[in-house]
Amino acid sequence: MDADVSDTPGSPADPDDQDETAGDGLTDGAPKTSGAAPQDDSPAGTPEAAPGSDASAAPAGDGTWGARPERGPGERKRHWLRWTALAASFLVLVAAGVGWWVYKKLDGNITTDTSAAAELKAYEKDRPLPIARDAQNILLVGSDTRSGDNSAYGRDDGGSQRSDTTILLHLAADRRSATAVSIPRDLMAEIPSCHTEDGKATKAQFAQFNWAFELGGTACTIRTVEKMTGIRVDHHMVIDFSGFKDMVDAVDGVEVCLKEPVDDDDAHLKLPAGRQKLDGEEALGYVRARKSIGDGSDTERMDRQQKFLGALVNKMQSNGVLLNPARLYPVLDAATKSLTTDPGLDSLRDLYDLVRGMRNVPTDKVQFLTVPRQSYRADPNRDELVQPDADRLFTALRKDEPVAVVPAEEINSGDSQADHSSGKDPSGQKPGETEGSPTPAPTYSGSNAADDPCDA
Repeated sequence: MDADVSDTPGSPADPDDQDETAGDGLTDGAPKTSGAAPQDDSPAGTPEAAPGSDASAAPAGDGTWGARPERGPGERKRHWLRWTALAASFLVLVAAGVGWWVYKKLDGNITTDTSAAAELKAYEKDRPLPIARDAQNILLVGSDTRSGDNSAYGRDDGGSQRSDTTILLHLAADRRSATAVSIPRDLMAEIPSCHTEDGKATKAQFAQFNWAFELGGTACTIRTVEKMTGIRVDHHMVIDFSGFKDMVDAVDGVEVCLKEPVDDDDAHLKLPAGRQKLDGEEALGYVRARKSIGDGSDTERMDRQQKFLGALVNKMQSNGVLLNPARLYPVLDAATKSLTTDPGLDSLRDLYDLVRGMRNVPTDKVQFLTVPRQSYRADPNRDELVQPDADRLFTALRKDEPVAVVPAEEINSGDSQADHSSGKDPSGQKPGETEGSPTPAPTYSGSNAADDPCDA
């Protein structure tokens, strides 16, 4: 190898420095060799490497990685704890951000019915006063509008809508029971004077119940229910077809039991007989069908709706949907997207408080029935209330008193309401009679959420 080339890494020595001797830390007159290591600038007192020792073993100068002392076990542990805390803080922030986004999305889905609130306020003096403190009465209205996403279920006649299903839901003050009372859409009722969307006043009239929703919307329906029952309606919810369908899909379907196969083009429904699970589209056809299931009456259809809602409630409670945020979110998202409520229920917090109050109600105490009714004497295609049975039911709900619901076959077949609902006292006593104990709760034919759909 050429003698002028250094054998060590680094730049060759500058030829002009070969004769320098003073102040370079070398013996006077000793020439500087090519590629020699730079002079030692370490502070006084630092020992030099012994001749022949490995230069790499010498301590590095201050400020270099080699000069940093090796971390002990305790310091390494603190280092990882700091990183863990930082990562946990980041995850908390992300979760909080996602949670806020979910809350705002669901909250923004809900539509507030301010016009109904204004109408009801204008007629406040005509409305019944609440009696039972902490009890809640909520009017649930299923709208049959054909506009928007619901156009697949019929012709859109200019955006008009009627109440396809109306249920008065009574939540007991102690939240240990819930009673859902269906009001037939063909029931003849006193409809008060209401205001249309364009502000025109309608005339008071005796007509079929679901006209109230078409004439004056939710406010007119609420006032009609209050006039009929004497019960103060605290809140209301209106949900359309697409919302109902999406809710069923969100809980992965609901089981029903059919005695005979169904083939109904109008309801978009074709099902075999027996136990089966319905998806949202099938469930919508099932609860709306009239001509192809049972006797074709609206009463039979309401019974079917009640049993289906009971099965839906049962599934949500038994599968832990109400207690599992991950499973509850799609249900809330589906419900809120098609939900219109009064200002008292138009936030996610309000709805959560309502659900929280209901989630501990035993399924056998979630009861469904239809108002005591019979064919209207002037028109067999319409219904009328059976008295005094209907008033007894309304009085019990108004006072937050218990109401017993049993299957229709358990009601005395000789009673006028055996086929529908009955206020018959199973003890045989008349209202107000006592035998040393309180009069048993009036009994009505109906169902509860714990019933198996295939037992009937």
